[in-house]
Amino acid sequence: MEFSIDKPMREKLEEARERGRTEVRPVGLEADRLGRAIPVDHPYFLKLIKRGEGRTGWPGPGVQAEPPRPGDSTRSTVMALLLAEEYAYWDRGVGVGNPGPGLPESNVLSMGTDEQKERFLGIFLKPDRPRWACFAMTEPGAGSDAAGIQTSARKDGDAWILNGAKCFIGSASRSDWILVQTTIDPSKGRGAQRAFFVEKDTPGLGGFKIEKKMGMKAYESTSFTLDDVRIPAANLLGGEERYQQQAGFKTAMRTFNAGRPVIAANAVGIGRAVIDESLVFAREHDLLGDVRVRDRIEHSARQLRKARLLCLRAGWLADQQRPNILEASMSKALAATVAYDAASLGMELLGSVGARGDHLIEKLYRDVKAMDIVEGTGQIQRVIMSRNLVGLSSRG
Repeated sequence: MEFSIDKPMREKLEEARERGRTEVRPVGLEADRLGRAIPVDHPYFLKLIKRGEGRTGWPGPGVQAEPPRPGDSTRSTVMALLLAEEYAYWDRGVGVGNPGPGLPESNVLSMGTDEQKERFLGIFLKPDRPRWACFAMTEPGAGSDAAGIQTSARKDGDAWILNGAKCFIGSASRSDWILVQTTIDPSKGRGAQRAFFVEKDTPGLGGFKIEKKMGMKAYESTSFTLDDVRIPAANLLGGEERYQQQAGFKTAMRTFNAGRPVIAANAVGIGRAVIDESLVFAREHDLLGDVRVRDRIEHSARQLRKARLLCLRAGWLADQQRPNILEASMSKALAATVAYDAASLGMELLGSVGARGDHLIEKLYRDVKAMDIVEGTGQIQRVIMSRNLVGLSSRG
């Protein structure tokens, strides 16, 4: 494995660090103190759009994507993970809330038809304002069980009828479209899953409710319902021929296998921020003379480094086009745990100061808990790892 950081990578990380310090953390603290997501018309979002961010990686109709240049480290998965860690250091919630095609973009790029790419990614080529898209998997009754979703899709002539409910979907109420994961028959498991584009203002799509969260307040987590939502057959991701050999479920898991190392990197970033703030607080309050304090801080820092290496290995395997499901789950399970432990230590050092609710460590403590929940809980990751260990296939 090769994790060296060359000059182009270092420059991108330095740029991210500066933006994190001057833009991301201030707007994240503002959202947390006000207890609401960053508004759609916030100057921070408008600045991003003016700077050319929030765009798709799709080159446009009739334009061939430029292949990665040999040795271009800045387009590697490892680079993406390092950036995910760095931005999470400053505020993970802000990064999640940024405008753009977001989580479903990679699925549209890999599975979508040319017509779908033009319809759904075209608006992100040069967005005229902050725009969002999102992926809706989680359900009130399924939680992290991606194979157990109940939202139904029924064919009706040349259209599909969707019914169900989704919850904790990032930026759903402000998205131009939502890629909704459904099933055409819950009894047939993963092979019956389908993903559909549901556009904003489609009749039957509604009941949007912004959830109140303990942390990560910079972005919206939204619940919504689909009540006899009628959509054209052309909105089935990739067309029916793509949904052979359990490709529907693989659509979801493709996202998760790519996303879990990102969440792990986010957790490492938050953990780093906790350690740095803990050192500042301990130094200001003469706590570093206590060997027990030094030992516990060192232990947390060491655990975070271990989690980072595991995360980078998952990314390195992805860059080599090699399976990474085990490493993706390992990195997610470990990083979320050690980052939470670091935040707990930080709260212990704060003592009564932590109870005031105005210290950065207290915010990070609330933020980091989500890292064990989103994109598959720690328990789900341990199930995946144990089945892999004993050679069991995934549940069909």
